Amino acid sequence: MAYTIPETIRSTATAGERLLFRTLKTYLPDDYIVYFEPEIRGKRPDFVIIGPDLGLVVLEVKDYTKNTLFQLNHDEWTIISAAGEQTTVKSPLKQARDNMFHIVDVLKKDKNLIHLEGKYQFQLKFPYGYGAVFTRLYQKDFVQEGLYAVIDPNLCLTRDEIDPDKETFSEENLFEKILNMFIVPYRLRTPLTKEEIDAIRYHLFPEVRISAEFKPPVPYQDQLLLSLHDIKAMDLHQENLAKQIGDKNRLIRGVAGSGKTLILASRAKLLAKQHPDWKILILCYNISLAQGIRQMIHHMLNEPDSLFDFDFTKEDGKAETKWDNIIVRNFHEWLKYDLRITERQIPSILEKLEKNEAILPMYDAILVDEGQDFESEWLALISKRLNPATQSLLLVEDRAQTIYKRKRSYLQDTGLSFQGRSKILNINYRNTAQIVKFAWDFYRTHSVLKNKVAHREFEGEIIAPQSTRRKGPEPGIFKAENFAQEMNMVVRQIQKLHEEKNVPYSEILILYRVKRTHRQNIIDTIKRSLEQGQIPYYWLTEDETAKRKFSRDDNTVKISTIESSKGLDFQAVFIVNVDNMPFPLEEDKEREVSLLYIGMTRAKEYLCLSYSGESEFTKYFERIREERQNSKDTKEKYVR
Repeated sequence: MAYTIPETIRSTATAGERLLFRTLKTYLPDDYIVYFEPEIRGKRPDFVIIGPDLGLVVLEVKDYTKNTLFQLNHDEWTIISAAGEQTTVKSPLKQARDNMFHIVDVLKKDKNLIHLEGKYQFQLKFPYGYGAVFTRLYQKDFVQEGLYAVIDPNLCLTRDEIDPDKETFSEENLFEKILNMFIVPYRLRTPLTKEEIDAIRYHLFPEVRISAEFKPPVPYQDQLLLSLHDIKAMDLHQENLAKQIGDKNRLIRGVAGSGKTLILASRAKLLAKQHPDWKILILCYNISLAQGIRQMIHHMLNEPDSLFDFDFTKEDGKAETKWDNIIVRNFHEWLKYDLRITERQIPSILEKLEKNEAILPMYDAILVDEGQDFESEWLALISKRLNPATQSLLLVEDRAQTIYKRKRSYLQDTGLSFQGRSKILNINYRNTAQIVKFAWDFYRTHSVLKNKVAHREFEGEIIAPQSTRRKGPEPGIFKAENFAQEMNMVVRQIQKLHEEKNVPYSEILILYRVKRTHRQNIIDTIKRSLEQGQIPYYWLTEDETAKRKFSRDDNTVKISTIESSKGLDFQAVFIVNVDNMPFPLEEDKEREVSLLYIGMTRAKEYLCLSYSGESEFTKYFERIREERQNSKDTKEKYVR
């Protein structure tokens, strides 16, 4: 069964489009991707098929009958409408051909997708083709009406060739016909790799882009080519979610690292593109997360659809684009600067809004990240600032990351039901398999909510994460004599990662639970140790100004509380002073469990926990350390 985007076809599609959609989905191989009406640089081909051993095929679908057709040639068809009027249109094959070359022209600019030498120099590495599908005409109709004189039989599919209910239908024939729609004479010697398919998606669908290393276009003989490396794009499930969230109110529940914020940002971009007149609001709880989302949105909205539209004469490689219709705020910033109220005023404001006695800004779409952190009254206020005509509210949450006690009933809070309007993201893309297992084992062992874990949709409150197959080192556990020694170890490890593993300082994060205790000043020791090691740093949580000025990419090691790291991720994360967890003054142990789980899942590749004292959590990690040591000793003994 092929992977379709969108997952299901829209209800307004024609009967013929729905039939072809089901047939392609059912009978094409599992590793094929079928796009229905994708928007590609201002054009919307009916179907685009990408297959590792196939290449790329564009299909145009027509529901014409014999009575529809009046006068035909290779370029133009005159058809008769249901009202009896004659209209001249472009030939279906010419439409498909033009759409195909529109796509090919985009892809041929990527140096990694073309032949650089030989007979097919500057042609795509893979075949590409096009065809037309006639959902209400049969092969006998083509013969009787002489249609094969203007339509190449190799480039068209008829009803009896796409309808499984017809006796003449054959899966093998369907596949063979699609294979024969190519206009280039070569076949793929080796299947397209995942990286090459991701590169195709990266160019055709800007909304799936996450990041890539790329150099400005450079002349290669008589061509101007771009070179992309280390491409990161949304996976197909994430792309489907971003494109098919649907209208009205929606809920996305996802595990840490599943790309929830990325999908939210992509959704905001799509809405801004589709509705340039809409006023769009993005809210979250943390100041630093709001700044991170702001930077993500800025990057996504300012990147042109075509990377060849970059102005490389500019210092940052691109011209600045203003998107005044998207506002990103943390909740209390929104209250202060946009609504001009305080949190204490919310109950009275809700009453006044109910009586139409207050005038506050309205929004056509509101997207809420980390929804589990929002109070009921906050959500009630948000829902009342939403345009009732659009009802475009997107809530994104992960209840395993809940660190604030909030009673939750979205129906009561917002007046909107999310039943049947929810999606689950349970694959963790951020962390290595080792980090996912390490963090989840800890959470499952200590959380009182462990009995509410959901392994499938709607079975419980907490979603169990599934990891990708990306491997990495086991998370480090280090015990020191005192905190100064602990920080000396952290500094040595940062230097090693930076010098030996080429991890930039901007990809390193140090997390702490509290900045000082009666015994020692934690933050001063962290800063002093980094200064002695000549490591540049930025104290993200020094104050509100520091949070608002936070730049994800500046070349410094970031220092933050665990709370303020929500929604962020770094290649390497050091959680220090773990013996201060659970924090003695925190009555809610569940919050401490969630906090440490959040901290651990910020790490994409390297994770290290360190402590110099003892607590309930460090006892757990000590047992893991001992098990690792015993296992190591046993192996060494066996080798000897």
